[in-house]
Amino acid sequence: MRYTNINFKNKRVLITGGAGFIGSNLALYFQENHVEAEVIIFDKFRDGEKFPNGNLKSFGDYRNLINFKGEIIGGDINSLDDIKKLSKYKFDYIFHQAAISDTTVQDQKIMVETNVNAFKNLLDMAILNKATMIYASSAATYGNAKSPQTVGYESPENIYGFSKLMMDNITYKYLKRYPDMQIVGLRYFNVYGKNEFFKGKTSSMILQFGLQILKDEAPKLFEGSDKILRDFIYIEDIIQANIKAIDGKSGVYNVGTGKARSFQNIADILQKELGTDLGNLYIPNPFKTQYQFYTEADISNTVSNLNYSPKFSLENGIKDYIEEIKRLSEFS
Repeated sequence: MRYTNINFKNKRVLITGGAGFIGSNLALYFQENHVEAEVIIFDKFRDGEKFPNGNLKSFGDYRNLINFKGEIIGGDINSLDDIKKLSKYKFDYIFHQAAISDTTVQDQKIMVETNVNAFKNLLDMAILNKATMIYASSAATYGNAKSPQTVGYESPENIYGFSKLMMDNITYKYLKRYPDMQIVGLRYFNVYGKNEFFKGKTSSMILQFGLQILKDEAPKLFEGSDKILRDFIYIEDIIQANIKAIDGKSGVYNVGTGKARSFQNIADILQKELGTDLGNLYIPNPFKTQYQFYTEADISNTVSNLNYSPKFSLENGIKDYIEEIKRLSEFS
C-alpha cells in the first residue's frame, strides 16, 4: 500500500540499519511502491560478536534482503571512515534505523556512541545534503511515566531510553538552528511483524509466543501478564508513519495504536488463530525493577501533524502475521 503521492524520480533514499527488522521493511516498501526511487542500504551486518548479556551486537542479516534489488553498503555508523563512504552520494531522504536497540545492554559508552554521537554525524550529513531526516526514537524514553505517554513527559529507566531521549533533544536543537530542515523522530512502541526473526531473544513476544505454541508448548508468560499492558504496533503501521513523516511537520512523535493490550491478550489471540488450547505457563518476572508495565501512546499529535492513522488492531496484526510465524516455525 502506498502512503504518499511523492514522485521519487531522480531521488536517492538512504536507509541505515537497512538489513534489520524495520530498515529492511522500509527498503522493500520502496521497492514495491516507488520503483523510481534509488534506495541505498547502509548496514553493519552481523559478525557474531555479542554483548556481555549474550545478545548479538548487530541484528542486520542478509536474509532480510534476499528480494532487495538496490545498492548495499557495508559499514558501521560508529566509523567515520565508513560514514565517508556515503559522502560521494547526495541523499534526498535519510531513514535512520541503525542503533543498539537491545534495552538490556548496560554498556553506557557504546550505547551513547552508537545511538547519540553517530546520529549527530548523520544529521550533519543531512544538512550538507539538504536531506529530510526520519529517525527511530523509542517509547523507552518514557520509562514508567504515566500512561498515556506523551511527548514532553519522559523518564527513561535505562541507558537505551536515555540515549534515545538525547537523540530527540539534539533534534530540537537542530530544528532551532536550521528551521528549514525537515527532521522527524518516531518513538516506536512495541513493534512486531515480518523480518524480526533474526533479532533472536529481542524479537517480539508475538513471535516468541507463536513459535512456542507451534512446538505444542504452552506460552511462557510472566506472572500477572494480564496486568502487563503495552501498545503493540504492527510493522505495516510503522512503515506508514515513516513514509507519512516525509510530508509531515518536523518534531518528535509517538508511533503506536493508542490502545494498550496485555501479554495475556497476545497468548489468547495466538491460540485462537492457531486453533490450540495449550493453557499458559507462568514464570516469575526477573526484570521487575526495570520493566515497563503500562505503555500506551498518545498519538493525537501524530495523527494531526503526520496524517497517521493506525490500520491494524492487535487481532488484525496477528492475523496478518500468522502465516509468516508458521513459516518461521519450520526453522526455529
